[in-house]
Amino acid sequence: MKITVTAMIDKPVEFVYQTYNDPKQVKFWNYASDDWHSPSARADFKVGGRFSYRMEAKDGSDGFDFEGTYRVITKEHISYIMDDNREVDIYFHGHGHHTHLDVIFDAENTYPAEFQKAGWQAILDHFKAYCESLK
Repeated sequence: MKITVTAMIDKPVEFVYQTYNDPKQVKFWNYASDDWHSPSARADFKVGGRFSYRMEAKDGSDGFDFEGTYRVITKEHISYIMDDNREVDIYFHGHGHHTHLDVIFDAENTYPAEFQKAGWQAILDHFKAYCESLK
């Protein structure tokens, strides 16, 4: 099952693309709720390269590494496969000063689809807010 989350970001596509893929900036937006954070992020941003984003509860009670391997990297589309073999496709659509961002991912079998969609949408909403807060 594929799940899609979207955002319309009030920034040009080049800015959104660069911000989304810069591990130094991932740490500022990669969390679903305010009691979580992303204390570390690294990426070898090339086809066949790997990324690892650490996500943790701020109180230290839980955490995990979100990891995968890049399969496609173009200016409009990034695809990666997570370490559990689920695929993720990210599409960047420029509309003048705005960017429409689509993230399409394979659902996993542990949590209901609605829960997964809400979590990924919350992360994307934090990304949108972070982008729009930058000058």
